[in-house]
Amino acid sequence: MSLSKQLYLIIAFIFFIIFSGNFLISVNNMKEYLELESATKAQDTATSLGLSLRPLIKDKQDPEIESIIKAISNSGFYKEIRLEDADFTISQNELIGASTDLDDANWKINNISVDPKFGFVEKIESDASMNEQLLKLENDDEDLGFEEEISDIQYRYVPSTVYKDGGNITFNFTASLDNKTIDTFANLTINKVLLSESRDIKFEYVPKWFIQLIPINLDEKLSEISNGWNTTAIIYVSPNPGEAYAKLFEQARNSIVYAIIAFMISMLILFAFVQILLKPLKNIESLAKDISKAKFGVIDPLPWTTEIKNVSIAMNDMSRKIEAMINKLTNNLENLSKKLSEDELTGLSLKQTLETDMKQMFIKKEHGYVFCIKIDDLAAYAKTHTDDEVDKYIIKFAQILKSLCTDKSLDINAYRFFGSEFVLIAKECDHNCAKDISSRLKYSFENLSEEFNLKEVAHIGATPFNELGTIDEMLQAANEAYEKAKIIGPNEYFIRSKSDLSRDMTVWRDLITEIIDNSSFEIDFINDAYTLDDDNNDIIMQEAFTNAKDKDNNPIPIGSFVSIAEKYEKIVDFDKAVINKVMSHIQINNIKYDVSINLSLDSISNNEFINWLQKEITKNKKISSQLVFSITAYSVAKDIAIFKSFCDYVHNSGAKIIVKRFESRFIPTDNLKEFNLDYIRLARDYTSSIKEEKSKKEFIESINELAHLLNIKVFAENVKDDEDLEIIKEIKLHGASR
Repeated sequence: MSLSKQLYLIIAFIFFIIFSGNFLISVNNMKEYLELESATKAQDTATSLGLSLRPLIKDKQDPEIESIIKAISNSGFYKEIRLEDADFTISQNELIGASTDLDDANWKINNISVDPKFGFVEKIESDASMNEQLLKLENDDEDLGFEEEISDIQYRYVPSTVYKDGGNITFNFTASLDNKTIDTFANLTINKVLLSESRDIKFEYVPKWFIQLIPINLDEKLSEISNGWNTTAIIYVSPNPGEAYAKLFEQARNSIVYAIIAFMISMLILFAFVQILLKPLKNIESLAKDISKAKFGVIDPLPWTTEIKNVSIAMNDMSRKIEAMINKLTNNLENLSKKLSEDELTGLSLKQTLETDMKQMFIKKEHGYVFCIKIDDLAAYAKTHTDDEVDKYIIKFAQILKSLCTDKSLDINAYRFFGSEFVLIAKECDHNCAKDISSRLKYSFENLSEEFNLKEVAHIGATPFNELGTIDEMLQAANEAYEKAKIIGPNEYFIRSKSDLSRDMTVWRDLITEIIDNSSFEIDFINDAYTLDDDNNDIIMQEAFTNAKDKDNNPIPIGSFVSIAEKYEKIVDFDKAVINKVMSHIQINNIKYDVSINLSLDSISNNEFINWLQKEITKNKKISSQLVFSITAYSVAKDIAIFKSFCDYVHNSGAKIIVKRFESRFIPTDNLKEFNLDYIRLARDYTSSIKEEKSKKEFIESINELAHLLNIKVFAENVKDDEDLEIIKEIKLHGASR
């Protein structure tokens, strides 16, 4: 990460920390203030309403009470205003009117009561009655002339805990009129809530998430309303948090907007400052990159920041010193390279140069011929001649090769490997060209043999350049051609044709790696297994078979393909690619029957492959029951424990297992019960010529019975003979392929 980005990030982080702290403190303080303000306002309103309603509370049904409460509620500042009855009173007329047995208002009530579960009821003495009784007590013998005031008698209902909020109450009482007495009752609905007005607590422009994120708790406030000595009613006022939320949201939004604007301005200022500050560092970075590219410049002018200026001076000094050192090393390397790459005696290139040149040909995909040329019996010549004479002989020999290199019509390079071994590479050279070169060399060698009085000078072996091969392989092929040239005669040559090139293991590796990596193979579906029911001969299973071709479009034997893939550890990737193609085939073509997929032992013993397979089966759960993973009996026998573990993984994923080419010599029948197999497919030998070999029929019958007991279905593979098929039907195997 660049320094500028680090500065931007740390400044942004510091800004975020400061803003977050201030923002949280500000919002919390505002929230507490709004809660206190709303609670105070609600209490003041409750007190004011209580005083306003006190003169009217004698008649709790007075419509003016509702008008006053609605007027306050319509202001929208309160969630709810509720008037509750604190003193349940019932008049005599209400009781008489509610009774179905009384039809005259002149009835008088005596002995009123309620069921104890409802509470109890008592008569309310009026103030006038109490004064009259007091005067009578003081003047027992005097007639003061009071006339009994006819008024509506009141009763007080005191509810039980269960009915503290009111309800449908039955009042039992005795009514009398003109010496007539009736025991009756009245059902009255007692409501604790006399009046309630409520409003929505949310404002439209306040987001719901904001309300959920910041809860504002506003307690309900109350005021008691009394009539004389008794508390007659209670007024409750609940603050509406909508107003508080609106103010709080406005405050939070303004704070965030201000913070964003301040942050953007700060970052713009920081960006400009950082660009000015880091410009010298970019120059230093540029110089360092130039030095790595062998471009040795200097920083001029020097930056004004002291620390960066000192670094720039050091970089300039380092650049000059490195330039001087590299120039010196370059000169030394040129001399060394010439010595190392050329033979001192002949001036020809050495083996390492050959390898470099051939690698270039691989990269450029050039074609040509490689010539192996060896001086015959140089050791014997050296024994009978002085060192100078030997050197002269070798130099003369090398000049013949150099003469070809100087021919502008040819693109030839010559190399000396060892004392008597030389190599030529002729680029863009076909078979005729190689033959012409070999003939010219033969003619020169014959002249050289006459000059030095030798029977033969050298032999020549040539091989085509194989871009799929390796350097060592081509040199070996050229050497083999040289050996054949020695058989032909003195100074002879032998040229290998391209048909002599065989695909070796390295080529196989490259080819198969490419095929697997690119999934450049096809899947054929063979060995269609049918039910053995004559009435319903449906396909119940197919086998996925890989069809891979080489670059010449020739089919590659699948056995060789798998063997090489296993050798170079590509078999897991190959099995993954096959599984993916089979899954796609089933889904695209809406296949309804099972499809078997061959796996190698290397794959089923690979934990990474097992994990991948389980994930893929899970992702394709709808077709998991159609996937049948196939292992040969021979592979199972190699590691029974691994196979058993794989069976468990597959069954847990919902897929199935089949062992194909089943033979008892590989898997003892006693082991079948340990694997929990779904299918086995018998080896072809078991299901061919059954009629002639009674033991085969007996074996199939026995294995089928055992499999039936173990819930394993048995298939016969490639049944060609109709008589064999009829016997298999009689045995009632699950299916067979033909």
